[in-house]
Amino acid sequence: MKRVFTLLLAGGEGRRLFPLTLYRAKPAVPFGGSYRLIDFTLSNCVNSGMRRVGVLLQTKSTSLNRHLQLAWNVYRPELGEYIVPIYPAFSGEGDMFKGTADAVFQNLRLIHADAAEVLIVSGDHIYKMDYSKMVAFHRAQHAVATVAVIEVDRAHASEFGVIEEDATGRIIGFEEKPAQPRPAPRDPGKSLVSMGVYLFDRELLLDTLTTEAIATGDLDFGKNVLPKLIRAHRVMGYNFVDENKKLSVYWRDVGTVDAFWEANMDLVGVDPVFNLYDSDWPLRAYQPPNPPAKFVFADDVPHGRCGKALDSMVASGAIVSGGVVRRCVLSAKVFVDSWAEVTESVLMADVHIGQRCRIRRAIIDKGVVIPPDIVIGYDAAEDRRRFFVSPGGIVVLPKFSLVPARSGVVCLNGVVPEPHKV
Repeated sequence: MKRVFTLLLAGGEGRRLFPLTLYRAKPAVPFGGSYRLIDFTLSNCVNSGMRRVGVLLQTKSTSLNRHLQLAWNVYRPELGEYIVPIYPAFSGEGDMFKGTADAVFQNLRLIHADAAEVLIVSGDHIYKMDYSKMVAFHRAQHAVATVAVIEVDRAHASEFGVIEEDATGRIIGFEEKPAQPRPAPRDPGKSLVSMGVYLFDRELLLDTLTTEAIATGDLDFGKNVLPKLIRAHRVMGYNFVDENKKLSVYWRDVGTVDAFWEANMDLVGVDPVFNLYDSDWPLRAYQPPNPPAKFVFADDVPHGRCGKALDSMVASGAIVSGGVVRRCVLSAKVFVDSWAEVTESVLMADVHIGQRCRIRRAIIDKGVVIPPDIVIGYDAAEDRRRFFVSPGGIVVLPKFSLVPARSGVVCLNGVVPEPHKV
């Protein structure tokens, strides 16, 4: 795969994932206790032999850039292996990326002359895919462009680009987020959609993304570029091959708070749909030098202190000190104090849960301190008065949330406190 150059699009704001994206780009959102969303795509790249990767950053990129340096700055440029952050050039008016195609256009000069193909992927989906199989398919089909496709329920297909193929797998139709998605040929209850994974012959990409094309509004691959390409070129659909080793195919866009919470809750099941434990497909991430997780106090009697985590995932450095955690994902250095009860929740790094707190169905972002005796997730009206609550009823406390010791407003009508007010 030395002749494939990869561009990873990681500049998405993730507005639907607000307030978890209030201070960070969507690909930098922590997931599963030990990862960030971008780690899954980058792991796919490395496991597929894609060792020349440019990561296109844009808004709120500080934490994402820091993560790339800590977790992924391990390759040898002199050997042609690297993962490098790339920012908008800021050399003239309007240099911010205006769409996926514009982001690639602004960085065409970085694509090596010896690259035969350019792989374009996004950094905010959770899945396992061997991109080298897609490259082999692309070459065998003598395609000039190939789009990874997957079948999804028609009820959700309007959220994606919907594809129509002929009997050979050539793409002959493409609609971006149609109101009435076309049914898939094999299953009328599903539609064939784009995964946002594109493979282009280098020369075609250079010929397509021109100054004139961008000036006329060809800013996005799904909305503008692909519908035009399929009329004049051989563009193939590549059926997604899942490397997850489960009966059901796993590809998730955790684009909303509810989807994010549900995906985390799947991980704590007895047999999760997404397999984190496959040594043949390692998922790489930054692992801080923390001590092992610890559970202290064994006074397992009524009203006693007993530190335990049941049906949960607990990252390094976390301490459950006399509290009880059930069906939770705990990130690094979380502290759960005595007599606290936390259920079906996601606690990100450095969260502190005070004594006797009762918390249920919540996402608590990095560094938030919950004082003793706070109750969250048991009174819907009170939660909505004080916190940000998703349509599915998940309470979210973003970074820099100020939680009063007894009662008061944390997030009134969904407005999150600014850092300088904390």
